[in-house]
Amino acid sequence: MQRTATRRILIGLTSHDDLGGVRKTGYYLPEVAHPWKVFTAAGYTVDLASVAGGEPPVDGADLNDPVQREYTEDVEMAAKTLATPRFADVQAADYDAILFAGGHGTMWDFPNDPDLARVAVEIYSAGGVLAAVCHGPAALVGLYGVDGRPVVEGKQVAAFTNAEEAAVGLADVVPFLLQSRLESLGATHTGAPNFEPHTITDGHLVTGQNPASAKDVAAAVLAVLNG
Repeated sequence: MQRTATRRILIGLTSHDDLGGVRKTGYYLPEVAHPWKVFTAAGYTVDLASVAGGEPPVDGADLNDPVQREYTEDVEMAAKTLATPRFADVQAADYDAILFAGGHGTMWDFPNDPDLARVAVEIYSAGGVLAAVCHGPAALVGLYGVDGRPVVEGKQVAAFTNAEEAAVGLADVVPFLLQSRLESLGATHTGAPNFEPHTITDGHLVTGQNPASAKDVAAAVLAVLNG
């Protein structure tokens, strides 16, 4: 099915703020800011949505990074961040692509949100780009096509690896290991050494391994859209 380009991209955010009782968490700011910079530079409007709506919790902010600082100081994005719609209130037809940003919170709420799944599958099924970075691929865990099969089945994907989860000391804290879960759904997981950038494109599915991959994931999304 041919899509009518909207020049809009949706970034999906977690609303979960509890990292298994260890500390607070949320969406990872650089995984939003760097794609936002790439998308807007290419003339796209970026919108946000979250599982619970409202202002989602944030993690990983480093305002010494000029891109993150620019993002937080952007008046339009600041307003959008304070009042994100729930996925239930999002119309998939409004977007050319959806990118699920990471942050450990995604591991708790992304896989179980039927409205998130609806938006993602509708965008993807209509020929839009489905993208995710770091822990953002937790969203892919709950996505099934009209044939009832996992969207990632038979696809090459990248995500925060089991080795990286162990390296940050959270392998026994997260509710599941993302790499292993994606593999159990029939995906072929590809990875780089810990914390090195790695992005892979498989058709209209674009995934990245870790925060260092966020900018490359955004560039790959644009490559598919322009392809």
